[in-house]
Amino acid sequence: MDKNTKSTEKRGLKAFLKSRKARYGAVATGIVLGTVAIVIVINIIVGLLVERFPELKLDLTANNAYALNEDTVDYMSHLDKDVTVYILSTEDLFVQKGEYFVQAKNLLEKIESSSNGKLKVEYVDTASNPSFTQKYTNVDWTSSKNIALVVCGEQYKALTLEDCFEYDEQSYSTYGYYNFTGTKVEQAVITAVLNVTTENKTVVDILKGNQEADYSAITTLLNNNAYQVNEITLLTADIDKDAQFVVLYAPSVDLDDTAIKKLSDWLENGGKYGKNLLYVPSSQNTNTPNLNAFLEEWKLQLSDGYVFETSQDHLLNGVSEFAFITDYTEYYKDKLKNPDVPVVTLQSRGITVTDEATAHSLLNTTDKAGIMPYNPPEDWKYNDAVTGKTISVAAESVKSGNDAESRVIVFGSDKIFSQQFLSINSFNNSAFLVNIFNTVGKKSDDSVTIESKSLNNTELGVTDAGTAAVMFVVFVIVIPVVILVIGLVTWLRRRNK
Repeated sequence: MDKNTKSTEKRGLKAFLKSRKARYGAVATGIVLGTVAIVIVINIIVGLLVERFPELKLDLTANNAYALNEDTVDYMSHLDKDVTVYILSTEDLFVQKGEYFVQAKNLLEKIESSSNGKLKVEYVDTASNPSFTQKYTNVDWTSSKNIALVVCGEQYKALTLEDCFEYDEQSYSTYGYYNFTGTKVEQAVITAVLNVTTENKTVVDILKGNQEADYSAITTLLNNNAYQVNEITLLTADIDKDAQFVVLYAPSVDLDDTAIKKLSDWLENGGKYGKNLLYVPSSQNTNTPNLNAFLEEWKLQLSDGYVFETSQDHLLNGVSEFAFITDYTEYYKDKLKNPDVPVVTLQSRGITVTDEATAHSLLNTTDKAGIMPYNPPEDWKYNDAVTGKTISVAAESVKSGNDAESRVIVFGSDKIFSQQFLSINSFNNSAFLVNIFNTVGKKSDDSVTIESKSLNNTELGVTDAGTAAVMFVVFVIVIPVVILVIGLVTWLRRRNK
């Protein structure tokens, strides 16, 4: 290549660099590089902020699978004791177990962040640190299902795999592996925190020995709300003197005279009163004359048949006239977090108050309800049995003395406290029962009811109206307008070259 050619090329390069096209190209390249740099810096800053403040993570799942329940945030923000949640694994091994464990880790981080420094989450590998378990002697460390330990001072509670996650039990029993379907870690941790931070727990004795229905759902509910639940048999033991509540749940065999006397004497408490019985009769047609006579002394009577409801706005869709929404009376409603949520009952017996100076209703039907006898005649009809008055399906009777009160609280159906109804947050069954115990027992209402969280719904969704509005403005208006303006400016500049 000769000197003239080289000289010509240099002049051409200089001319290009000084041209408008080169200047625009340089500016465009600079803008692109600057934008990329800004995005990288913002991403790093946001990542650091989210790591430091987990609550800044935006949950776009349709069912808020990564967001804390409002009750959790409220409860943790008022926590006044130091609590440590030990995850019995290394952090890496924990999240390697699957997407539900990743979800659980995110929820734990948000619980920790919302506690104002009162709750700490730590990972402890018990395999490499076996001395950790020696201090907590009341935990079955031979079980492989222990997943966490919640500790406050000298009190602690172990959480198992079943406590923290939902899984397909059929797959586990058949193939021996866990097919997880939901996360309950938020509920498990919060109820454990409530338990370990409560020092003097109210004692509840559940009576057994009379072929009772399954009361495990009530036991779990009370345990989760920091009540000490014991089981006793009146045939061989007396009710604990320290017990403030006794639960008699759907016995299919009547109590004998001795058991009735023990129960009556305990409620009277030597004239001091201050004791309470929760009685839930069996939904079956059982013969219980002693219990019926006992209730009559407390000015309450049970119907010989099931309550039905005909008001369409109170019936559960697709069930029957015997499954319906109840109406609150003035009692035990004020402290409910959401009194607009109803209590639902099924196959309930009606309760008659024979002395309104002593007893009163807690839950009622509408005036379009009635009672179907256990063995109705062939010509029996619903419309003919409608009473035109409300029917009580829950009531209480109060006796007082020495500035204290004893109560007999009766619910007409054992189905009302089944696991099915207690676990549904769209009903107030669990909240109403806990509210009664907390109010009568003069205990602060620290109950927290939280739904399990599933990842099965993979669509994105925004349920918060404010967030939805902001996202609509940004993605539907702002970004398209910015792109349009940039396009117009670029087109006009090129057109005027």
